[in-house]
Amino acid sequence: ALQAVAQNCIIIYIKNKPKGDFEAISIKEIRETLSTDAVENAHQAIKPDSIAKIMFTSGSTGLPKGVINTHHNITSNWQQIAQVFPFIKTGFTLCDWLPWNHTFGGNHNLGLTLCNGGSLYIDHGNPTPAGIQQTIENLEDIYPDIYFNVPKGYEELIPYLQNDDILRVKFFSNLKFLFYAGAGLPQHVWDAYEELAYETTGRRLLISTGLGCTEASPSAMFNTHFGSFAGMLGVPVHGLELKLVPVAGKLEARFKGDNIMPGYFRNTEATAKAFDDEGFYKTGDALKLVNSENPNAGMIFDGRIAEDFKLSSGTWVSVGAVRAKLIEVSNGFIQDVVVAGHDQNYLSAIVFLDALFVKTKLNIDYQPSTNHSKNQDLIDYLNQIIAKYNETAKGTATKIAKVCIAPFELLAEKGELTEKGNINQQIVLRNYADLVNEFYI
Repeated sequence: ALQAVAQNCIIIYIKNKPKGDFEAISIKEIRETLSTDAVENAHQAIKPDSIAKIMFTSGSTGLPKGVINTHHNITSNWQQIAQVFPFIKTGFTLCDWLPWNHTFGGNHNLGLTLCNGGSLYIDHGNPTPAGIQQTIENLEDIYPDIYFNVPKGYEELIPYLQNDDILRVKFFSNLKFLFYAGAGLPQHVWDAYEELAYETTGRRLLISTGLGCTEASPSAMFNTHFGSFAGMLGVPVHGLELKLVPVAGKLEARFKGDNIMPGYFRNTEATAKAFDDEGFYKTGDALKLVNSENPNAGMIFDGRIAEDFKLSSGTWVSVGAVRAKLIEVSNGFIQDVVVAGHDQNYLSAIVFLDALFVKTKLNIDYQPSTNHSKNQDLIDYLNQIIAKYNETAKGTATKIAKVCIAPFELLAEKGELTEKGNINQQIVLRNYADLVNEFYI
């Protein structure tokens, strides 16, 4: 990767000089170099519309694209966020693993820290069975007053907070609010944190999320109400205009404002497709009003339009809604779902189970990369969940007719997982087309 970009720039390293046929300079040498007038002149040449970053989209519904974030985009968004959560202006403490090459970790978390004089402790852990141990060790030393994570990270933390009284007290003692992004948070995870916080401190905890994307630098909407629920996105940030446009039977969110990118880097075709004729950025995210009579009550996520498909009957299937409802009904048993049925007569699903739940609740050793068709206890429990889900399903567009436990692990290197831990539904369906076809034989 360094070799690929080094022809256009100088590589700056912190400790160990990288190997390769390119120019590299240490940060120590830079610190010891006296600046000249050219440095100040270069600084003054930076204008609001100058490019600050080129950040690539995660590719959850297509190929990654280079998003132009100008200085005006990102500084506007920091101001918008501070107006929603004014207490961050006095500084805060984070313990955070989210990568800075992604908009949530880089623009949002690192940027807010720099802008508001916060303290960011870099967590070398991550939300995996192995990486979570490092995160736990760090949270035993650092008491954050704001905590950011993706839903997968929150799920991994729950058993440790439930079983370790000292860790739980440390974690919740200074905490002002929890914020999740990158994917939908299951309601049972939300409920667990509300209960743990109240049991520990006697106070209700603000749990928040919003709607964001790399193209919005990243924040567009926030929920700011106590006692809300998983999936509540709230209302747009100050200075951002939201337009809801009917697309494929849903309402697509489109934005215009100072934090919205000017376009994709060296990709005029993608840029032209990204904006409508009124200059609004087309997110591809569908929203619903919580109360059609009162828009200020907020909105909820209604799926990614690019993931939705039609059955052979011509009926649209809302993949996000089916996935979220099945995960919610399973109450922790199902960790994620891939929904199949494009141009077919009925829906099918490939489910991914939570290994800890299966072990503690069912006393079954679950290995995600094995065939589970002969594990009758596991199959019986899954069938109970599907039956419970189908009790409230209305019609073929929501009812799941066939299901299987995934006999494989999702792999980021195959494009099946994004950096945020989201499943790329289309790629999984393509990579395991033979498995999907078995549903429809």
